[in-house]
Amino acid sequence: MRLPTASWARIIPRDLLPELEPDLLISLGEAWSLFGREDQQLRSPPHPPIWLVLGGRGAGKTRTGAEWVKGMALGLPPYADRATGRIALVGETQGQVRDVMIEGVSGLLSIHTRWERPTWSPSRRRLEWSTGAIAQVFSAEDPESLRGPQFGAAWCDELAKWPNLQECWDMLQFGLRLGDRPRQIVTTTPRPVPLIKRLLADPHVAVSRAATSANRLNLAADFIRSVTGTYGGTRLGRQELDGELVEESADALWTRVMIEECREPQAPAMVRIVVAVDPPASSSQRADSCGLIVAGIDRDGIGHVLEDGTISGARPHEWAAKAVALYRRFEADALVVEVNQGGEMAESVIREVDRGVPVTAVRATRGKYLRAEPVAALYAQGRVRHGGVFPALEDEMCDFGPGGLSSGRSPDRLDALVWALTHLMLAPKGRPRVRGI
Repeated sequence: MRLPTASWARIIPRDLLPELEPDLLISLGEAWSLFGREDQQLRSPPHPPIWLVLGGRGAGKTRTGAEWVKGMALGLPPYADRATGRIALVGETQGQVRDVMIEGVSGLLSIHTRWERPTWSPSRRRLEWSTGAIAQVFSAEDPESLRGPQFGAAWCDELAKWPNLQECWDMLQFGLRLGDRPRQIVTTTPRPVPLIKRLLADPHVAVSRAATSANRLNLAADFIRSVTGTYGGTRLGRQELDGELVEESADALWTRVMIEECREPQAPAMVRIVVAVDPPASSSQRADSCGLIVAGIDRDGIGHVLEDGTISGARPHEWAAKAVALYRRFEADALVVEVNQGGEMAESVIREVDRGVPVTAVRATRGKYLRAEPVAALYAQGRVRHGGVFPALEDEMCDFGPGGLSSGRSPDRLDALVWALTHLMLAPKGRPRVRGI
């Protein structure tokens, strides 16, 4: 197999390629340890029972899984010290296993040299190596087909898309009983399904991550440019391109769909703009983040989220300076500052940074969830737009329920968002007094 030019460039200077012997080129082309990325390899044994490979589209997940199976079937270090006799290849459908995992551009047949390549019997749905290793094809559509066979290794591709996910996974686990250390690799674009979450939380599971951009040398430049421009930073892009597990709480006030529908490429002119500040309760660097959200309202009464400037691990003078900088950059009308916890301190710190910035002090009289409900209603009514993508803020929005965030941390970004939009769109005409400092 010959490597793409882009892959050769990582290990051999381009001007030296013509001087190398063809046999050497072929041997180097099969040396996965030379040109495979760090996230595509497990270098230090003993290897864990499960290797979870999470990645975006085109990130090289299939090649990673195929090289792993090849190493297991041929008994190649560092994957195995002897050939694994029986291997399960499990995908969403039998067609997906055939077209991607076996016959695909990065599939099992393409990554072997002629003298190593296994024999593929489509009618029997099995690959056979000269070492005696046999890989059998299974579909997640038929969990019962995994009842009975036994294996020493398994490759599970696009696990998050499997139908009958839990049942198929369970049947596979019962069949992994050959050899001293049965092992399996899972290659998938992540989705927030319970099984993926459990694997991520399991200390015995090794996890590798890669974004689509990590494999850009082997992908069309137009593809990278197109999908990044269209989906970069969105929920779908974070999942399908960055390989992130993008979660959503069932009882959250906001949904991913709701947020995607309110996104706009460019915000119109604003009638008023504010910077909302949700200061941390403590001045310690270990304290919660300081929520900083810039929002505005246009002449039609539509609210627009313009920037998330939230800062973490900052001293009071640092977040105060950031708030004032945002105020100046956006030519805002005021800083809206929550004064429930450390309010006087917040005003004092801002005064030290810039005495001329007007501050509107707001005080919470209800719980966070009750304060957030009217703002969530504005989103449901289509009265709020996001002038860009704000992944960390949107994660908090889609995780915030009656019990707060699932992590137990303070929703600092969300609090600042609620204060900003409440002040612009929901406050009574007699707004809180604006005080110059």
